[in-house]
Amino acid sequence: MEGLKECEANLVVHLHPSKAKSASEAIFSELSSLLFTYSETFGGVVLAYDPNIRSNLGKVLPGIHPHFGVSLKARLLLFNPKPNMLLEGEVVKITPQSIHAVVLGFSSVFIGDEDIRDEFKHKIKSGKEEYVSKSDKKHKIKVGTILRFVVKSFDEDILHIVGSIADDRTGCARWMNKNLDKWTQSDRFDHCISFGW
Repeated sequence: MEGLKECEANLVVHLHPSKAKSASEAIFSELSSLLFTYSETFGGVVLAYDPNIRSNLGKVLPGIHPHFGVSLKARLLLFNPKPNMLLEGEVVKITPQSIHAVVLGFSSVFIGDEDIRDEFKHKIKSGKEEYVSKSDKKHKIKVGTILRFVVKSFDEDILHIVGSIADDRTGCARWMNKNLDKWTQSDRFDHCISFGW
């Protein structure tokens, strides 16, 4: 999936002297405070970290409030979707005017009626709403479907994505993977990236 990247960061974590005996626990606590928030410094939402503390010696930093700095290097997994990136998320709600999904379990996605291609028709089957393709009735989008969509915008403050399935490369990811030849004739296939943590 696009939008994920790994980076290495050289960091200095500032700790109160009372944390000196449990510095590594305090470092993990400080790094955990970065999780699932957008960081302008790193250019993305921090999803995971793998710190490597360079030394068990901290440098005392002078000032009104005493603290010491511990240098470390950390591998970070970042999420930063950009317009026109292809992402996947799980559909959580369908209405006649929209599709709502969640990416990576934390970032909400809204796809409005104007961004749902005409190929899909809204239907209610057994009391459950779904979108069904007019060209292939097996191509369905319903709650629980993994949806492949294109990013239109990303709000870094609330981690909200506005998406679109107007592009032919979008729709039910499972159906698209099974019917790869039908939609890759003019477009390239984007492979998912997996990280070994």
